Amino acid sequence: MASEQVLDVVVRRHVFDSDWPFQAVLDGIFGGITRPDIGALLGKLAASTSYEQFSSLVRQARGSAGLMLFLQLDLDVALALDPQAKGQTGRRLVRLIAGNPVTMEQMTRHVPDAGSYAPVTILLQQTPGGTRVAYDSVASALARYHDAAASQVARRLDAEVLGLLRQVTGVPASASP
Repeated sequence: MASEQVLDVVVRRHVFDSDWPFQAVLDGIFGGITRPDIGALLGKLAASTSYEQFSSLVRQARGSAGLMLFLQLDLDVALALDPQAKGQTGRRLVRLIAGNPVTMEQMTRHVPDAGSYAPVTILLQQTPGGTRVAYDSVASALARYHDAAASQVARRLDAEVLGLLRQVTGVPASASP
């Protein structure tokens, strides 16, 4: 029998406002998130014959924040073409989708719905005074599932991402809520 459920998921969004230039913040993020040839890497991962080999390949490919870029969406291209987007043209808006297959496996092993939140999204917006960066906490999205193991992995993931974002925006760690 088919059914549909509607679940409310509360997500904590971290927003960093920085007077640092957009490109400097984006470059800083790429200092902690690698940009491998994702197609080739996924092929190697699929050909892995053991979890140890799989994990080793991921360790070699990930950046200092434990992540690799899966996709970059330059949303500003659509804004430039939309006549209704007054005041938005000329500013950058980029969505980075980054993750770590081992981390994703560790969370989805306990809570399959974690696959909806990992890989993570980092949204960068060029503002008149600098750059705004937004990140939705994976731990907050998984809280409704009450799974200690998945929550522990999600908190570690959030700490790595938030540490990188604080560093590249110049926001001190003590400023976090």
